[in-house]
Amino acid sequence: MSLDSLSLTKTHHHDTYPAISPTKPSLSQTGRAVLITGGSGGIGFEIARSFAKAGASKIIIVGRRNAVLDAAAATLREEFRDSTTEFIARQGDIGDDASISSLWDFLNSQNIFVRVLVLNAAHVSPWGLDTLKMDKRVIMEGFDVNIGGNFLMTVKFVNQLLRPSGQQLNLINVSTLMIHVIPAPNQTPYSTTKSASTALFGRIADEHPVEDIQIIIYHPGMLYSEGVAKVADEDLVNWDKMALPADYAVWAASPEASWLHGRFVWAHWDVDELKTNKEFLKRMEEEKGFLRVAVQGLKEISVEAFLNK
Repeated sequence: MSLDSLSLTKTHHHDTYPAISPTKPSLSQTGRAVLITGGSGGIGFEIARSFAKAGASKIIIVGRRNAVLDAAAATLREEFRDSTTEFIARQGDIGDDASISSLWDFLNSQNIFVRVLVLNAAHVSPWGLDTLKMDKRVIMEGFDVNIGGNFLMTVKFVNQLLRPSGQQLNLINVSTLMIHVIPAPNQTPYSTTKSASTALFGRIADEHPVEDIQIIIYHPGMLYSEGVAKVADEDLVNWDKMALPADYAVWAASPEASWLHGRFVWAHWDVDELKTNKEFLKRMEEEKGFLRVAVQGLKEISVEAFLNK
């Protein structure tokens, strides 16, 4: 399989590029508070850096390990010491309802209104097991985090007490497509729950117009993160640069991405080429199920087809 078969644009990016640069004026995040789950390392940390470059007023990074969070926040404060961005590290587990509630109660108590939510944390293990040999508890852990946790985070986000009436929100769901290039033939908990999560956010986007909450779900790329390094060699594939999905998150939180509300896209695809691709635009307009989770072979299923007319 070539990269051409995985791309909807002629250009398949592996690194950031001018159209999604966080320093681009039209992508400015000035005055916005941004919350990033899984923000203490890997892509989450790089996303925090990109939003800082875009001028976000506050960046809240959330993770389970206090020491790692504090170190990440200290690094960000040092790098952006000449900016006005405030970095806040907050311990939290999105697989735990009480922890999620505590997080949002804290933000409200600090008079912090979150304008942009980046759902990046995920439950990704175990790998390489026969599905029918897995313990039910292991399967459900993936559902509790990747679906239940992200759902509750979204509910709290949308219903913030400090949200001004009519204020648009931006939600970014980072959803890695687990291409089978690493020596792990089975990723059932992750792939299954992420597919369901993508379908869930597509449904929410159908129910809420982009003027209420702009939702973009995207595949960040093949990234040689700390976790991947434990199971794969660095020379195995042509890894993407972290700056690509990090800067893409900023673009996805801007008005420039509003026309992709509720769709699943790839950070690799050139955003300018997408906007001028007539075939792509036609499918966006005519196919409700285009770039959404669906049954392969069926373009669209609608209840109207079963009604007596």
